[in-house]
Amino acid sequence: MDKIIHAEVTPHPPRVAKPTLNFWQIFNMSFGFFGIQFGWDLQRANMGPIYEYLKATPDQIPLLFLAAPLTGLIVQPIIGYLSDRTWHPWWGRRRPYFFVGAVLSTFCLFFMPNSGALWMAAGLLWILDTSGNIAMEPFRAFVADKLPERQRTRGFAMQSLMIGLGGSIASALPWILSNLFNVSRKSVNGNIPDSVKFAFYIGGTIFLLAVLYTIFTTKEYPPADIGFKEKVKESNKGFGGGAREIISSIKNMPVKMKQLALVQFFTWPGLFLMWFYYSTAVARTVFGASSETDPIYTKGVEFAGLTLSFYNVVAFIFALIIPLVARKLGRKLTHSVCLFCGAAGLIAVGFV
Repeated sequence: MDKIIHAEVTPHPPRVAKPTLNFWQIFNMSFGFFGIQFGWDLQRANMGPIYEYLKATPDQIPLLFLAAPLTGLIVQPIIGYLSDRTWHPWWGRRRPYFFVGAVLSTFCLFFMPNSGALWMAAGLLWILDTSGNIAMEPFRAFVADKLPERQRTRGFAMQSLMIGLGGSIASALPWILSNLFNVSRKSVNGNIPDSVKFAFYIGGTIFLLAVLYTIFTTKEYPPADIGFKEKVKESNKGFGGGAREIISSIKNMPVKMKQLALVQFFTWPGLFLMWFYYSTAVARTVFGASSETDPIYTKGVEFAGLTLSFYNVVAFIFALIIPLVARKLGRKLTHSVCLFCGAAGLIAVGFV
């Protein structure tokens, strides 16, 4: 009778339960998002006017803004792929990307308002959007990495709070500097006003300090997912292996995600058009500025930033209410109602 050989099966190591974090620990790990969103909203509210200060025509502005969608499309999956396969005893898994993204973003925010030509501003925006995505993308996975399942809603709520606060202050910052601190809003010889310059300097500083605060106050756990070594082994196959895995993940998305992706495809054009033209439209149409050198122009741009600040506050407050509405209407109908309200708001801008 043949001898039966039983292969020894090594069980997977048990997953270590993640400890419950207190309020300040969740605050610390989320505070970096305050700085990241500060940088995002500062450029969203002011890049259109900056391009016009540098003599861009309205039809050129969408092309100059191509950095945002293209870098997001390319950089986000790559950074997600790489950060899932990264581990360093001190830096951890996500924090190296926080640091690199914050340093590069700060560099761009400091130099952006000193751009002397369109090509320089456009190039800096490409780098800024790339580095912003490098810092932001791993932050989304940070909650799942650090928090047990029962605390993840609280973690995402804290991130939403940081996003709302950062966006609100950043959007209103040029107005605050001009009206509360008497920083000049005049555009001398078509140059970018001091109120915008100092807003970007402050924004770059806040971006870096907020991310550094999270890096130095938050530690990461070693990867506990069973497939981590396999992921690392796959990544060692080079760019081709990574590209194949990303493409495979897109192809094998659940049906619901594909349907949602289609909805998102038709949602984002409206948002991007708002970011392209809202500030300049308020300055020219509502305030009646004749050109970017008109003193009223900067005043209109600042007021547009103030309204965008209010928009962030409303969005944050409503984000707290949405779960209650979704319980009554269901998530699908709630999403539909929100999209309808957003579309109505964008259409209404044309009648102001």
